[in-house]
Amino acid sequence: MPAVQRLYKACKISFSASGPISGEAIDNVRSILDEIKPSNVGLEQEAQVVRSWKGSNASNGKTSSNGSNGYLSPIKYLHIHECDSFSIGIFCMPPSSIIPLHNHPGMTVLSKLLYGKLYVKSYDWIDVDEHFDPTKARPARLTKDSEMSAPCGSTVLYPTSGGNLHTFRAITPCALFDILSPPYSSEDGRHCSYFRKTSGHNQPGDMNDGAALGGVNDSEAIWLEECQPSDSFVIRRGLYKGPAIRM
Repeated sequence: MPAVQRLYKACKISFSASGPISGEAIDNVRSILDEIKPSNVGLEQEAQVVRSWKGSNASNGKTSSNGSNGYLSPIKYLHIHECDSFSIGIFCMPPSSIIPLHNHPGMTVLSKLLYGKLYVKSYDWIDVDEHFDPTKARPARLTKDSEMSAPCGSTVLYPTSGGNLHTFRAITPCALFDILSPPYSSEDGRHCSYFRKTSGHNQPGDMNDGAALGGVNDSEAIWLEECQPSDSFVIRRGLYKGPAIRM
């Protein structure tokens, strides 16, 4: 049985419309995701190119730094499957491309870097008693600020921990395999929002107090506000060339 088919079957029994059915279910899916390789999803040729990649001055959707007008392809999303319980897909990122800081409200996300090198920075919201106006800044704590290089194991982020808000920058061409449970759904209140750093000065004075920030020192809190991504941020649907999933 193709590896991606085994992964689909594991997701089908492990995820529900409200998310993973248990911690063991997540571990089961993760163990199979760990085994997925570029060759299992039709990306072996792209992975081979990266292994001999010497670097490039070009950026996603922008003129290269050497002044030429050459453009790389935009970020591509290879759709594999989506249902009420989960979605499976792959983001293929050219070097220097960026997926801005965004969230996964109420979702568990399993990811694996299939090939290439990627810089990731992630945050979790700081729990506070006060209800926040989504138009105002909200405090978060840094959970990850590092590079990832394939081959490597898969990662898991949870609705309130593990780096639910994150941003990616491709250092080399890379591909990121993503499983979301449940998937994005505006109708169910799970829409993707983008964020930027800002000051927390527009919050009440007592919100700068460590106790009000869930015990987190104010100097360790990052204030984030919702924003619209840059017009240069483009994701296009790509063609998935791997084995088809049999329902």
